[in-house]
Amino acid sequence: MAQKNKTKTPEQIQYDQMQKKHELKRPILKNCIRAFFVGGTICLIGQAITYFYIYYFDFTEKTAGNPTVATMVFIAMILTGFGLYDRLGQFAGAGSAVPVTGFGNAVISSAIEHRTEGLVLGVGGNIFKLAGSVIVFGVFSAFVVALIKTFFMQWGGF
Repeated sequence: MAQKNKTKTPEQIQYDQMQKKHELKRPILKNCIRAFFVGGTICLIGQAITYFYIYYFDFTEKTAGNPTVATMVFIAMILTGFGLYDRLGQFAGAGSAVPVTGFGNAVISSAIEHRTEGLVLGVGGNIFKLAGSVIVFGVFSAFVVALIKTFFMQWGGF
């Protein structure tokens, strides 16, 4: 720190001291607790939706996952469209970004941001900025995992 201060002017040093004095301390523990409970609540809602699909539509526990994910992404997109998911994100921080609903929020946010440019070039062109890379990475990762599994099944004796 002393080495950095040698290259700074007295005004810069004074400014740094003033900035440290007025800087707000982040409530890290409080933020972690909020993220934990909001993320957990989102996951609890997802589990309830899974049980809904199992009970009312005769899905198995294994097959209920895909419609649950689609439903959670759809709910996040609707909440983002009404501006509610952004408020949740400001309150919860990473607790709202980590579950699959964060993906839905990110996809629709880019579309909403560019809606003034029109439906095709604005919404259509920007909605896939994030989704496209996630889908490509997901497909590529699945391909690599399938190759590894095939290799071990063929020559590994598993």
